[in-house]
Amino acid sequence: MSYKIVVDSCGELPEKLKEDGHFQTVSLELFVDDYHVTDDEHFNQKEFLRKVKESPNCPKSACPSPEAFQEAYDCEADHVYAVTLSAQLSGSYNSAELGKNLYLEEKGEKKIHVFDSKSASIGETLIAMKIQEYEEAGCSFEEVVAKVDAYIAEQNTYFVLETLETLRKNGRLSNIKAFVASALNIKPVMGSTSEGSICQISQARGMGKALDKMITTLLSRVKNPEQKILAISHCNCPERAQTILEKVKSLGKFKDVFVIDTAGISSMYANDGGVIMAV
Repeated sequence: MSYKIVVDSCGELPEKLKEDGHFQTVSLELFVDDYHVTDDEHFNQKEFLRKVKESPNCPKSACPSPEAFQEAYDCEADHVYAVTLSAQLSGSYNSAELGKNLYLEEKGEKKIHVFDSKSASIGETLIAMKIQEYEEAGCSFEEVVAKVDAYIAEQNTYFVLETLETLRKNGRLSNIKAFVASALNIKPVMGSTSEGSICQISQARGMGKALDKMITTLLSRVKNPEQKILAISHCNCPERAQTILEKVKSLGKFKDVFVIDTAGISSMYANDGGVIMAV
């Protein structure tokens, strides 16, 4: 059976997957005051980060329309899967479901399933890669859905931010807490919950110690790492990501590890210097 995997643009696709005909990205939109950009191959990360830094207001995003997902589903593939940002963080999941309903109403029956990643960024990427793994192994549509749901249930996503400004601007952190954390150089270690929301797991003084805590937390919680792929995404800090990669390789053994730069939506969440890990 032929298949297609649709991923909203928060899921960064490595070049190999971009060139693979089985994958398609559906873009979100980004706004900083009157500056607007589509999160696609033309996204300029440095310009966007400069706009965010200069603005007193929080950057905003808009999820893809149901029609955008509907169009992506309209293909020759027998099995179509969509992977979206956590429904707790974005309307992308609901939009993908509405797009599915629109397609089925207009075109008739087709096997389409929308996965709520309960994650973001490379968490979505790994889920898309898992779908392909099971499809290539010859699993039925129903088996792929069940196996990927099980993978999502045990997936872990963590991140550490260089700056808390975006969290302060969007109201997730008070001005006082943000000021104290900045003054004391406190870096929170954040992670995703089983429902797909964000929680603080730990904190440390200084980026180096916070990253070490993120690494040790991930390694302590992951099951059967030798059977899994670890992904690292970074927002404009390749040297930091490389340091994490080397530490992870010295402390644990994974099936594979890859590093990628954040695209638009992930850059908005992570901000300049942020790092995300998922497995």
